[in-house]
Formats: sequence, C-alpha cells, structure tokens
Amino acid sequence: MPRQTYFAKAGDVTPVWRQVDAEGQILGRLSVRIATILMGKHRPQYTPHVDCGDFVIVTNAQKIVLTGRKAEQKTRMRYSGYPGGLKAETYGSLLKRRPQVVLENSVRRMLPKSKLGRKMLAKLKVYAGPDHPHQAQRPIGLDE
Repeated sequence: MPRQTYFAKAGDVTPVWRQVDAEGQILGRLSVRIATILMGKHRPQYTPHVDCGDFVIVTNAQKIVLTGRKAEQKTRMRYSGYPGGLKAETYGSLLKRRPQVVLENSVRRMLPKSKLGRKMLAKLKVYAGPDHPHQAQRPIGLDE
C-alpha cells in the first residue's frame, strides 16, 4: 500500500527568527542561503504552496562583498514613467547609499513571483549596521 505524502497546513509550521552577519560575505551566495530559509526549503516538512519559512535578520549589509568588477559594471535601472525618466546607478554607489536595497533586490528575485513570495519577503529584515531592534525574538544563527 503506498504511503501518503505529507503536506504542511497553514498553521503547522512555527517560524524561527534567524540572524546572519553579512560582513565579508559574497552577495549572491548569501542571497541563496537567505532565500532558502525564507522559502522553508531547509525544513523536512517543506510544502511549495505554504509559507514554511523562517524570519531572517541581516546585519552589516554595508560590508557585503561584490566579486569581480560588479561594483562598477552592474547597474540598477529605474524608470519614472515619463519621457527621459530612465535613471541608472552602479551597484557600488547604491551599496554606499542604501546597502539594504542591494540585498533585498537580490533575495526578492530568488523568491516565487506571487502573493506567497511577497509574504516570504516580508519576513526579511535588513539593516546596514550591526544593530537591530529584534533582540526580544532571540534570533539564532543561520546554520543552526
């Protein structure tokens, strides 16, 4: 007799708060680890249509590393909707000005493009410096 496949229900999984220090870490490699935790793929009871992920707190986002010449060559494009309203900014200057945006964009593009993906992204908290206001949640490390 075949065994039943387990599917997690909406309230079955209790999220855990996790913290990671981004100092000296490579942007893409860190983003993959964070996206995996946010989706819940690190859990044995992962279910694609249920939010099984944990909360992730990232500190020291200003000290993240871009390999190669990405800081000068890679650009972030924005368009205002008006003629001539296309603006480009290198990732190097964006990392100095708003470092949390660089990591959030990288992780956002690795998550599902749906309501569930937006719910997962809401559990990501990124801070440029070493301090964060989530001490009451007693976060654990990313690999624990």
